[in-house]
Amino acid sequence: MGVKTAIALVLTLVVASDTGKAAPEQAFSNARDSFVAVSDTPVAYLRAHQRSDGGFAESRGSSSPQLTAWAALALRSAGARAPGGALTYLQAHESRLADATDLELVAIAETVLGGDPGPLLARIERLRKPSGAIGPSVNSTIWGILALRQGKGPVRRSSVRYLLRRQSRSGGWSWYVGGQPDSNDTAAAIEALRAAGIRGKPIRRGLSYLFRLQNRDGGFELTPGRGSDAQSTAWAIQAFAAARRPAPRGSLAYLRRLRRPDGSFRYSARYVTTPVWVTAQVLPALNRRPFPLQ
Repeated sequence: MGVKTAIALVLTLVVASDTGKAAPEQAFSNARDSFVAVSDTPVAYLRAHQRSDGGFAESRGSSSPQLTAWAALALRSAGARAPGGALTYLQAHESRLADATDLELVAIAETVLGGDPGPLLARIERLRKPSGAIGPSVNSTIWGILALRQGKGPVRRSSVRYLLRRQSRSGGWSWYVGGQPDSNDTAAAIEALRAAGIRGKPIRRGLSYLFRLQNRDGGFELTPGRGSDAQSTAWAIQAFAAARRPAPRGSLAYLRRLRRPDGSFRYSARYVTTPVWVTAQVLPALNRRPFPLQ
């Protein structure tokens, strides 16, 4: 996504597990399993993938606002200096952000980079429906709340109530109303609700749902039976951090085992794909920094 994710076949579709939606369009331009011997730290690896236009891209790919936003958030979560040119790049591409989740992700990144989020937050507010939903899905409502809180703006109670009502009997959240709950949307919902001041039973139920998706290797899976992956594990760790709970036992060790010599992270023990994106989503978890970034 911007914030979209993929339940996609690895190496035939880009795996982008950040929610439960199949979104092959999230294959960042020409993303491949490429090992780039540019560094030995995740921060240096990400910085090496910034293009001359200020945007970030996968190896042999072209810049995209979505990947640039993820890279900016990852670097800031690691305490790294904001990359020069990234904010200018994002601002120059605002008019191309058609999806609500892309708009929300870029708004968060621009805020973190020191930009004025006002115009983007106003666009997000215009997506609000009478039900409290922001945009077309549960996922876009989650990210709308995160964007508003990152920008220090108020979150209407109707949106918080909408998100609370979307919690399934299992305790998890799904991408869209009536969909199958998954670890990524559940973790992001927990972060959004915590940012809106929600505590207690909804958070406990969400964390309990996440625990059921942890495997014996310490990693978390998107949905039951899919197997552990780096991004789902990173999202789960961030959710526990947002709830001020310790990282689940073995989860951080699982992520560290996926680190490659060049500083990037594998998608899973078996596959490497979109390493810039995966690395960008792992870094906030390793640094125990939930969204919105403080």
